[in-house]
Amino acid sequence: MCGRYASTKAPADLADEFRAIDATETGGSAAPDYNVAPTKQVYTVVQRHPRDADGRPDPEVTERSIRVMRWGLVPSWAKDPSVGARMINARSETAAEKPAFRKALATRRCLLPADGWYEWQRRDAGAKTKQPYYTHYRDGGSVALAGVWEFWRPRNAADDPEGKYADGLVTVAVLTTDAVGPLAEVHDRMPLVLPPEAWDAWLDPDTDAAAESVSALLAPPAPELIERMELRPVSERVNSVRNNGPELLERLAAGEVKEPLQLDMLT
Repeated sequence: MCGRYASTKAPADLADEFRAIDATETGGSAAPDYNVAPTKQVYTVVQRHPRDADGRPDPEVTERSIRVMRWGLVPSWAKDPSVGARMINARSETAAEKPAFRKALATRRCLLPADGWYEWQRRDAGAKTKQPYYTHYRDGGSVALAGVWEFWRPRNAADDPEGKYADGLVTVAVLTTDAVGPLAEVHDRMPLVLPPEAWDAWLDPDTDAAAESVSALLAPPAPELIERMELRPVSERVNSVRNNGPELLERLAAGEVKEPLQLDMLT
């Protein structure tokens, strides 16, 4: 699964990295978030046909942009947006079959840029705590988490009595896949991470998810991609969403690690 990650780069910098424009209206002023959690506003990369003043899309042009969405997908047919809190992840193996995700997978795919993500080591059922680990690229590049997004608008006033969502709500879910290699020692699932050479196909709004260029990406990443990563034990302070700062990324001292792993990725 993917339930927490770090996102500290300004949207303007993400726009450069992902060859996009910054459509967030925050520029370089957004605060870094070392503990991104479900229901928070998150940065995403999308590619769409720009629309004219009358709302008509230009079929000859696509535009890639950095946008803000809420983490936790709310299907267009949902009566209550609170369901999004339970839909933070979508399994890549079955997303095309699930009513909540299949339309988004077909036409609204995106990327969620992350510095890295947290996962908690699975231990015996009787264990009171789990050891958190942080996974990131050693070179500091953004980890591109594959996602799907959806637009929701209340169907009537009863679905939105306070009028909070009169302009609609844009939400996103992170796709997950089987953990690869050493990462499986921590958890059996991981976010679906896409390398830069896959971004164009994944973001193409005119290619259905059933096309080979997209469906082939719905698989665990290659071992070569995992070899570029470091797996780092970190403090249990990340367990609380109230904690948020660079100290959450600091490597935990060897003597403080619960049931330490013996992996090359830990070097």
